[in-house]
Amino acid sequence: MDTLITNDIKISVENFFQPGYSQPASSQFVFAYRVSIENLSSETVQLLRRHWFIKDANGTLREVEGEGVIGKQPIIAPGGMHQYVSWCNLSTSIGKMYGTYQMLRRKDNYLFDVTIPAFKMIVPHKLN
Repeated sequence: MDTLITNDIKISVENFFQPGYSQPASSQFVFAYRVSIENLSSETVQLLRRHWFIKDANGTLREVEGEGVIGKQPIIAPGGMHQYVSWCNLSTSIGKMYGTYQMLRRKDNYLFDVTIPAFKMIVPHKLN
């Protein structure tokens, strides 16, 4: 698990290779990832936007940007947590993702960014 705290928001990411959805012979490698967003601050925050960078081992870099996460813009109270699962596909058996979330402090409408820790996606047999 990869974890990073920015502006009192703790982001933890865990990823899992999905062999049942992958087709290595066709250079398709699918990974699921679970993100936990913990509000360590004393103020209520809302996740408004995401901005992901997805990099394959061959150097291909993709960007994914948009509102919320999996169709939601969760509000997270002080001490609260939001967790979701999503997925991505790579054209190589090794890659990485990283990015930012744009958050809103609801008390005063202050916008700030939270860094998503970079995490590697590696087909398990590559680790042996």
